[in-house]
Amino acid sequence: MSNLEFTKMHGLGNDFVVFDGRVNNPALSTAAVRAISNRFTGVGCDQLIVLEPSETADVFMRIYNADGGESGACGNATRCIGAQLMDESGNTAADIETVAGLLKTERASGGRVSVDMGPVYTEWQDIPLAQETDTLHLPIEVNGMRDPVAVSVGNPHMVFFVDDASVSPIDELGYQLERHPLFPERTNVQMAEILGYDRIQLKTWERGVGRTLASGSSACAALAAAHRRGLCGRHADVLADGGTLSITWRDDNHVVQTGPYAVSYHGRVNPAALVEETLE
Repeated sequence: MSNLEFTKMHGLGNDFVVFDGRVNNPALSTAAVRAISNRFTGVGCDQLIVLEPSETADVFMRIYNADGGESGACGNATRCIGAQLMDESGNTAADIETVAGLLKTERASGGRVSVDMGPVYTEWQDIPLAQETDTLHLPIEVNGMRDPVAVSVGNPHMVFFVDDASVSPIDELGYQLERHPLFPERTNVQMAEILGYDRIQLKTWERGVGRTLASGSSACAALAAAHRRGLCGRHADVLADGGTLSITWRDDNHVVQTGPYAVSYHGRVNPAALVEETLE
């Protein structure tokens, strides 16, 4: 495999390596995804994105986590790709097909991008959970962390509410909670502090990635979980380590996030060479 062009992008520090496969799909192996995503020997990213042709949208966005597994949704990546597509077309909106469904993006004020992340799922079988369970009060307790909420925003989430997010044990417990047996597809983990009826402080562990500076779907999940518990309204600013997302859970059950995006740089990489180095 020869050198491939890529674009490095991020939303609030949640970063992506993006390959444009609309003409020539790079068909990356799991080993290649892991090698490129490696922050020490590869390019480094939370998720790797491959753009593919779509018959129903402007593009199909395939999302790989850093461990090589495929993800259904990523809000920060969707905003980045939406901005790229709008720059290409000169339009103020772009539709993006994903494994989780069709996501609609549009320009917002202050140079930001909004994305309709689709419906929030709250039934146990839709998240999915391994058995019928009250998703508003999961019977989970690990090292003092207890009573989380489960929701799905294109992928599963487990949301804990804490008194002080800055000292929450997300780094110590994230790996274990991600693999809790109640979640057969593993789960993203959030530890949320309610700052007010419209402000949430959030720490995030993403499945297949680990600790991240921000996660768009996690911010949506935190707002939905907090509203279900009666802790906030249907709109809130969610403060992550990398910055702030504006989240609205509409009355039609769709959740919309608005936030910034950035292009870091363009480059070339030889995935085969990286894989060979990893195997040596």
